[in-house]
Amino acid sequence: MSPSQAAPPRTPARRRRPEWAGRNYGLLTGAAVVTNLGSHGALIAASFAVLETGGSGWDVGLVTAARTLPLVLFLLVGGAIADRLPRHRVMVAANALNCVSQAAFALLVLAGDPQLWQMMLLTALCGTGTAFFNPAAEGMLLSTVSGEHANRAFALFRMSMNGAGIGGAALGGAMIAAFGAGWVLAVDAAAFAVAGAMRAFLDVSHIPEREPGGGLLSDLREGWVEFRSRPWLWSIVLQFAVVVGVISAAEAVYGPLVARDQLGGAAPWGLALAFFGLGTIGGAVLMMVWKPRRLLLVGTLCVFPMALPSAGLAIPLPVWALCVVMLVSGISIEVFGVNWMTTLHQEIPEEKFSRVSAYDWFGSLSMTPLATALAGPVESAFGRSPALWGCAVLVLLPTAAVLLVPDVRRITRKAGPAGPAPVHAVEPAGSLTPG
Repeated sequence: MSPSQAAPPRTPARRRRPEWAGRNYGLLTGAAVVTNLGSHGALIAASFAVLETGGSGWDVGLVTAARTLPLVLFLLVGGAIADRLPRHRVMVAANALNCVSQAAFALLVLAGDPQLWQMMLLTALCGTGTAFFNPAAEGMLLSTVSGEHANRAFALFRMSMNGAGIGGAALGGAMIAAFGAGWVLAVDAAAFAVAGAMRAFLDVSHIPEREPGGGLLSDLREGWVEFRSRPWLWSIVLQFAVVVGVISAAEAVYGPLVARDQLGGAAPWGLALAFFGLGTIGGAVLMMVWKPRRLLLVGTLCVFPMALPSAGLAIPLPVWALCVVMLVSGISIEVFGVNWMTTLHQEIPEEKFSRVSAYDWFGSLSMTPLATALAGPVESAFGRSPALWGCAVLVLLPTAAVLLVPDVRRITRKAGPAGPAPVHAVEPAGSLTPG
């Protein structure tokens, strides 16, 4: 064969994904999609499982508190362990615990007549798994993204995750209405099994091994030093301790009760939550092209609309109007979330990601068990509508207070490729918020 007849050289196949979206990023995003499909429906199912047994708002609040209390108690330990052990192993073990606990919860509900203490115990096991999973997962995600593409990568990740939440919430509400809460919990258990299998293939070889050091308490102290040295960090975490607590009470306790009594049941409430998820997708799309210079100022201003769902339930708005309110709040919180993750990635050393994330999650969720447990008594004492208006006010006040912190107003996006802060090169001031 002559040279002129030789086959032309093969050109490299076009990449089907951006160069910054490597194998780990793809696995993390895919697994997050799977788990969110299951978990968003399961959150609704857990509330309606309690109500279907004749439970009250008090009982729904107790089950929700049972999930969040161990989550708060074990977060700091989970963060320290995630910076010591391979993060993917911590994530897989946590997924396995979540799978088993949700499967047992599903069997209990499908068998009929579950007892309140049994539901509290199983949701507590699920919360324990989440306590170890969250710091490891956030640290793993932050370590897979280059600084130059961080904003876009975090936006795409959250858009994929929240898009799954839309389908999960809408499908969950419809499945509860058609088949009952037990089958939705079973789907969630299966989703944890699939996601855990995907996360088992994550590659952690790029993460440097920890140098020999102190024990668990020493690790926790190091994480605390990182946390307390940044006023922007601990002030926003304190803000979210209140904000997350009252929003959880409004959406996990009062939302299902309003839906049952005034909106027509689980399906309309699932639809409203799906619109919240749709809003987060819109916010993520916006953040893929918009890079605000003042990361935390813009993010904090976008927390104010999170008071709207509580106010909408207090009225209560018709379903279509409630969906609009949830859409707006979803867009707003996603703008905040992407700016928060970008700030974390910019300011926190990689080897301390998980511990700082644990303090972030710990502080942000610290008031949630109390808020959800007290939701029923507060409703009995003051009425449901005043309680919901109180939730709205408690979103607005700490958010306004955070704007008084100079670092929150001043921290800006770093020019050029902004990657994780180099090891041992930690700046005393920075910015961040709960993901």
